[in-house]
Amino acid sequence: MNVTELLQQVKEGSVTIEAAEKQLKNLPYEDLGFAKLDHHRKLRQGFEEVIYCSGKATEHLVRIYQTLTGEGIDVLGTRASREQYEAVREAVPEAVFDSISKILKVEKREKEKIGKIIVCTGGTADVPVAEEAAQTAEFFGTQVVRLFDVGVAGIHRLLSNMDAFEGANCVIAVAGMEGALAGVVAGLVEVPVIAVPTSVGYGASFHGLSALLTMLNSCANGITVVNIDNGYGAAYVATQINRLAVGGLRNG
Repeated sequence: MNVTELLQQVKEGSVTIEAAEKQLKNLPYEDLGFAKLDHHRKLRQGFEEVIYCSGKATEHLVRIYQTLTGEGIDVLGTRASREQYEAVREAVPEAVFDSISKILKVEKREKEKIGKIIVCTGGTADVPVAEEAAQTAEFFGTQVVRLFDVGVAGIHRLLSNMDAFEGANCVIAVAGMEGALAGVVAGLVEVPVIAVPTSVGYGASFHGLSALLTMLNSCANGITVVNIDNGYGAAYVATQINRLAVGGLRNG
C-alpha cells in the first residue's frame, strides 16, 4: 500500500475517508495467523517486505503472495523452488520465476533504474548467487552491470574490463574457492565493495568458509562482507549505498 498516494486520493476526493480507513486498518501489519505481513516496512525503510520462500509451506506462500499483490504491492521472493512457483502462478498469474537465481517475483509497476552498481563473479559457478544479488537490486530500482567470470585464475579478464566500473557507486564481488576476488577489486576501485563468499569449491573450502575467512581478513580497504551465499543481503546494502550516492534514501 502506498500511503502517500492514498492520502492524495483522499485529498482529491477520489477516495472517501471511510474507504481509506478500511485500507489503513491492516497497518502496520496484517496478521494471517501463520504470518504477520509488514505493510509499514516501505514507509520505515524504503523497501517492501521480501519473502524467503525456502522451507515455507506451499499454501502459506501462496496466501502471502495473494495478500500482498491484492494490496497492490510488488513482491520479491528468494530461494523459491519451481514447485512453489507453479503453485503461486496458479493464484497470481503475473508471477515470474528465474531458475538460476531462484527469484520468484511479481512486479506490476515499472521502476526507474537509478545510479549504478557492478555485480562481478570469480567464476560461472558463482552466477546463481550473483544473479540473486543482481535481480534483487534491480527489483529495488538499481541499475546493475554484470561482470561475470573475472576471477583471479585469469586476472587479465578483470583488468581488461576496468572501464565497466566507471560511474559505479558500489561493487558486489561474488566468489567461492579462496574468495580472493573481493580483495583484488577493492584494491582497484574507489567505491565500497560488498564481498559475498559462495559455497563453491572443493572439500577444504568447507562450503564457503574459506572464502568467507579470506574476505574477512583482506588487507584491502573498503570491504564489507555478508554471509555465505547471501546475494540478497549484499544487494540490499548495495541499493542503500546507491540511493545515498544519487541523493536520497528512498526510491519508488
